[in-house]
Amino acid sequence: MSDRVAAIVPAAGRGERLGPGTPKALRLLGGVPLLVHAVRNLAAARQVDLVVVAAPPDQVTEVRALLRDHHAGAALHVVAGGPTRIESVRAALAALPDEVAIVLVHDAARPLAPVELVDAVVARVRAGADAVVPGVQVTDTVKRVEGEVVVETVDRRPLRAIQTPQGFRRTVLEQAHLAALATGGDADVTDDGALVERAGHPVVVVPGAEEAFKVTRPLDLVLAEAVLQRRRAGGVR
Repeated sequence: MSDRVAAIVPAAGRGERLGPGTPKALRLLGGVPLLVHAVRNLAAARQVDLVVVAAPPDQVTEVRALLRDHHAGAALHVVAGGPTRIESVRAALAALPDEVAIVLVHDAARPLAPVELVDAVVARVRAGADAVVPGVQVTDTVKRVEGEVVVETVDRRPLRAIQTPQGFRRTVLEQAHLAALATGGDADVTDDGALVERAGHPVVVVPGAEEAFKVTRPLDLVLAEAVLQRRRAGGVR
């Protein structure tokens, strides 16, 4: 096994919080689907060799055609995703060629994650980490609530809001998925870093990026449009 890097993009979900209709990954940002932005950035990273997209099962052909001209710098493979994010990641993992040793998992709903963040995550895995997640400081006051009553104000200083792409040694990520599948312990898992953490592997946090925010609600799209316009004004696609 070499040290080639593959980036997985689970993009089969509907994303109902963004409103009914088109799957979230195919919603438009600046006239271009979120998924296209995400794949472009991953493929442009110096250390990414392959991008694997897990698409809605009934739209694999359409997604492949959509991305045909938007993965310069890396090879592209599109597979049928599953009914959940975790199952989509597993489908993409199963499609990876043997020579891939490092795997990134990235949300299509984080279309503006900078290329520099992608390369930084890969570099930390190459430096010896089993698992790497980018995180940003939590700035809001956080309270633990029971019913309608505040029972604790949480110290936010050690807290981080975790982003993607998240990077892993392939063997570590595959083992974590197999362990969760065997025990059924992935029902409440929202990211692969948590899955690896549950499997007993240390997860390293590196500085995240403000522009790697997740587009979940309509208001997030408004913010993403503003960031994109600023980038384009500066000559960045």
